[in-house]
Amino acid sequence: MEINPWIYLVLAGIMEMGWAIGLKFTEGFTQVIPSVITAGFMILSLYLLSLALKSISIGTGYAIWTGIGAIGTAIIGMLLLGDSKEMGRVACIFIIITGILGLKFFSNN
Repeated sequence: MEINPWIYLVLAGIMEMGWAIGLKFTEGFTQVIPSVITAGFMILSLYLLSLALKSISIGTGYAIWTGIGAIGTAIIGMLLLGDSKEMGRVACIFIIITGILGLKFFSNN
């Protein structure tokens, strides 16, 4: 059974959130365990992205991948890491979500 490339893309975006958050804990890659975990997330994210891009156009796939990572990382930062929860920031997250949905719905894939 072949897995839908959009599933690969969503999983790649989730892995991107993992390595983006992980970077905060590597302390410039001076902390071994967080650095290894973060590198693992990076490799897995890029691998899953490469699988998705076999069928999804590069512009759509890359934009959605980075969008998922950006939105998820911003939300995790707000909920768990004390980042600002200003309404302007939340509104911008919704703008990114709108862009991602537009790319998906206007894609030929």
